[in-house]
Amino acid sequence: MAKTRISISLDSEHAERIRAHAERAGMDVSAYLVNAATRQMAETEAIEAQFSHIDAVIAAAEAEAAELPALPEPGDDDLTEAERQEVREAVELVLGGDATTGADTHPGNAA
Repeated sequence: MAKTRISISLDSEHAERIRAHAERAGMDVSAYLVNAATRQMAETEAIEAQFSHIDAVIAAAEAEAAELPALPEPGDDDLTEAERQEVREAVELVLGGDATTGADTHPGNAA
């Protein structure tokens, strides 16, 4: 089989690491890189094959969702007081403060 030369550029640290790994594997750098790339391609192809059905389902769902009409923006009247309180508590949990006053309720947090 005819061989094709491919030129790559990389920083000296990576080059030295590759040379060292190739030497430990008993291979020249070209063979080592071909082996590593071939293994990576086989792994990627196996993953793509394993998940191709799921990827197709997701793509179909996204296409279907793109055709749906936009939902109306929620208004203040769309939430119950209990739901508003849940939202405030969730915001406090994420932001670490009192969502109603903006005060930091967690000691040690910088303002």
